[in-house]
Amino acid sequence: MLTRHSPREFDAVALGRLETDAWAGYYRREWLRALRAFVGMVREGFGLGPWFTLVGAWHVLRANQAWAPFPRNDPDAARASMRRFYALVVAHSDLRLDPTRAAELEVEWWRLHRARQHDSSVSRADLEQALVDLYAYVYGTAPSLMAEAARCRAEAMDLSDAWVAAGCDPADPLLAAERRALVASYAALLDAVSRSPV
Repeated sequence: MLTRHSPREFDAVALGRLETDAWAGYYRREWLRALRAFVGMVREGFGLGPWFTLVGAWHVLRANQAWAPFPRNDPDAARASMRRFYALVVAHSDLRLDPTRAAELEVEWWRLHRARQHDSSVSRADLEQALVDLYAYVYGTAPSLMAEAARCRAEAMDLSDAWVAAGCDPADPLLAAERRALVASYAALLDAVSRSPV
């Protein structure tokens, strides 16, 4: 019999630390570091088991590699890899979602974040709304419950952007501030999903 893990139960501190490592690996183009962080994130956040955790992390890495080049990235390839990731999540957890729609929402916040990095007319409110939309869809919750998680994650992105602009120094205190914001985001997300009926 297939045992389904609930992605509604996770360690917010571990996920915040791992995502900070993933973002640092992404911006420094240290893909092995990013892959290790993605493995940890998929294991902690989705509990897919050893093999499917590795496969899922590979899909997330490939999506990020497709998205990374600027300005000529490949959004279609990024969405395709994230669709494969979310298909694994649906098959091996208790989340009920359409992998194609989840991938679209995932890559949409990536798009808005990148647009905001290069265009001051894109607001932080737009980015936060995209995160609310993703979280509410993936976890099947009311969007109103997701505002704090989205706000803290957008704050982490601002700190990450400042860290990148300052040269991506691993010793820069901005990286620790980013980690704190991501931990706060995951803590708010955990609180939101725990208050939402399954």
